[in-house]
Amino acid sequence: MNKPTSIAKPAGKLGVLIPGMGAVATTFIAGVEAVKAGLGKPYGSLTQMATIRLGKRTDNRSPLIREFVPLAALDDLVFGGWDVFPDSAYEAATHAGVLEPSLLAQLREPLEAIRPWKAAFDRNYVRRLDGPNVKQGSGKRSLYEQIRADIQRFRQDARTERLVMIWCGSTEIFLERSAAHASIESFEEALDRNDPSIAPSMLYAWAALREGIPFLNGAPNLTVDIPAMQELAREQRVPIAGKDFKTGQTLMKTILAPGLKARMLGVRGWFSTNILGNRDGEVLDDPASFKTKEESKLGVLEHILQPHLYPDLYEGLYHKVRINYYPPRGDAKEGWDNIDIFGWLGYPMQIKVDFLCRDSILAAPIVLDLVLFADLAQRAGMRGIQEWLSFYFKSPMTAPGLYPEHDLFIQLMKLKNTLRFLQGEDLITHLGNEYYD
Repeated sequence: MNKPTSIAKPAGKLGVLIPGMGAVATTFIAGVEAVKAGLGKPYGSLTQMATIRLGKRTDNRSPLIREFVPLAALDDLVFGGWDVFPDSAYEAATHAGVLEPSLLAQLREPLEAIRPWKAAFDRNYVRRLDGPNVKQGSGKRSLYEQIRADIQRFRQDARTERLVMIWCGSTEIFLERSAAHASIESFEEALDRNDPSIAPSMLYAWAALREGIPFLNGAPNLTVDIPAMQELAREQRVPIAGKDFKTGQTLMKTILAPGLKARMLGVRGWFSTNILGNRDGEVLDDPASFKTKEESKLGVLEHILQPHLYPDLYEGLYHKVRINYYPPRGDAKEGWDNIDIFGWLGYPMQIKVDFLCRDSILAAPIVLDLVLFADLAQRAGMRGIQEWLSFYFKSPMTAPGLYPEHDLFIQLMKLKNTLRFLQGEDLITHLGNEYYD
């Protein structure tokens, strides 16, 4: 990647388009409004709270990321989106039960002003979800064109200078790449013949890319992880990234597994199970949707631990993932991990993790960071897959033939070095020999 000669300033409003206005989306929107109103702080957001070291340790230069790179201001964000239910963002946030009613009451006016457009939805792809706020059309081409019309109308009505689309919708059934996904031409032909390999999420992504809008995939759906989307993104000079927001249990795996590997401690088994009661949990109760999520979660340990390089430590590792829908828990997900490890001379040990987390509270700052960084990437002239945003995803997209990097700490180094690169600063390698010359 060539360093940009300049990065366009984030002038004017940035529109955030969200397919899926459920718990994650409304927690994100309400959170932004709360921060703007001085009612809370954006904990968990790198763009708002993290610093970045520049130069040598002795230089003592560590500005906030938002002061180092030209990011859009929170006051410039405006929101629009689609959902199968017609509830306003206030009603949807109240129903989700993530945020306290007392906080939502203070945000009622801006949240009630956000009402979702009719969704391009097909229950064949998300079997445990249904709602009345759904588009009607003669086929997939018609639905795609309706989505583009929604985008164009929002752009005009909200007077946005730039747009970013981020998928916060449900997990679709498991799909594999097919001939329809091979090229722009084959995808267009598949649209016209209503090919079942074109899922609803792909209609949103195709519309976004055709409109020159970055697309970010917060679910494990195939969506933009196909050659046709990547070809179109490059042609349109648009950034894309995915897949699947890294929030609870997988976040812990990408923290713990690199530590075990760094100390050359073996792992015989890693059993993970979750209980979750929100809309996401209900959708994942369908085996076809769970298969998509399972594929996303299972690849993490293999790529971090690299059993082909360390067979004595990790070959034959038994890795099991379970997700159980449990309505009483709501958005307060609980994840249990049992990790069977071994050390010196093969003596066994165990690690137990019980992570009582809040799914949407962990996801909301990810949505904010991805929106702001994708907008930055487009203004910097970056296009196609943005691997430097892998930090935020369970199943990061990469160039064809390149294995994904899952180690959270390597991902963070990649992200910060990309920001340094964009601003003409030295990359940080942590070699440090110059301090001892």
